[in-house]
Amino acid sequence: MPLYEHVLIARQDLSNAQAEGLVEHFSTVLADNGGKVVDSEYWGVRTLAYKINKNRKAHYAYLRSDSPSDAVHEMERLARLHDDVMRVMTVKVDAHEEGPSVQMQKREERGERRERRDRDN
Repeated sequence: MPLYEHVLIARQDLSNAQAEGLVEHFSTVLADNGGKVVDSEYWGVRTLAYKINKNRKAHYAYLRSDSPSDAVHEMERLARLHDDVMRVMTVKVDAHEEGPSVQMQKREERGERRERRDRDN
């Protein structure tokens, strides 16, 4: 089955428990449609780059799944209909990375930054 990574952005006025409940809810939606959530992370409340629905901050959650495309479409459809979810982004990946995502790693644990390439070439 294809591998996907999903990022959910939920309203900031939710409690942490409610935001984590959304992750569980969408995990069960994927499981009910033949998919499997490999890993999930709750990133907490973060500042948005721009206002979304008059909100400056939001709860972020991250899911890694191994699901058929029908399950992903159903999860995205339900997320768009859910009042607490502001945005959903799904990306198809070739392989899941091991360990925590870059957002959950401490700055010291991350590797050195890559050099920027010259844009003139």
